[in-house]
Formats: sequence, structure tokens, C-alpha cells
Amino acid sequence: MSNDTDHYVLICAKCRGTSAAAKIRAVLMNDLPDGYQFRSVDCMAGCDRPATVGFQAVGKASYLFGDIKSDTDLRALGRFAWQYQESASGWTSAKERPEALYTKTLARLPALCGDDPA
Repeated sequence: MSNDTDHYVLICAKCRGTSAAAKIRAVLMNDLPDGYQFRSVDCMAGCDRPATVGFQAVGKASYLFGDIKSDTDLRALGRFAWQYQESASGWTSAKERPEALYTKTLARLPALCGDDPA
């Protein structure tokens, strides 16, 4: 990962604790392309489906994934990070995302629009 950060991985540190969040970070660190930074978040309201991991970038849709429990899930998040970074809008369909994330997508929020309130 480089210092030219424009993409973020958000990791919940509440429901499963900071040690689980640190493990997620340690595993993902080797799978992410340059341009990502980690943010530990106190809560992302995914408490019924911990651990939750989000993806954000300016001008792109944001994602929240839950039930992140296994190494398979973490590898899928690593693959998604590449896909997300390569997408101009961040928008992906469930069929395009890694299969392990198919039932783990909690939210996809559209990119924040500057002057367009519609």
C-alpha cells in the first residue's frame, strides 16, 4: 500500500473487538492494491452480522459487508478491493463481486453527489 491513499477499508472494532479487527487488517494488508488505507470504526451498525467491513472512495459507491468470519471471506474482500479500485463508479452487481460476498453484502450506497440534491 502506498501513501497516495484514495480508497479506504473500514473495519468494525466493536462487536468482535479490536483484536479481530487487527486480524482482518493483517490478512487484508497483503491482498490490497496500492492506494488503500485502513480505518478502524467503532460501529457500523452491522452488529447482527459481525464482523463488518466497508469500502469507500471519493466519487464512488460505498459498500458494507457483514458476516466476515473465514479466510475465504477475507480473500474475497481482497479480490473485491481490486475490483472496486478499478471501477470508475465503484458500482458492481452481486454477480460481479466474488461469490463468497454474495450473501454478505449489507449495503451499497451511491456516491455522494456534490450539487445535485436529486
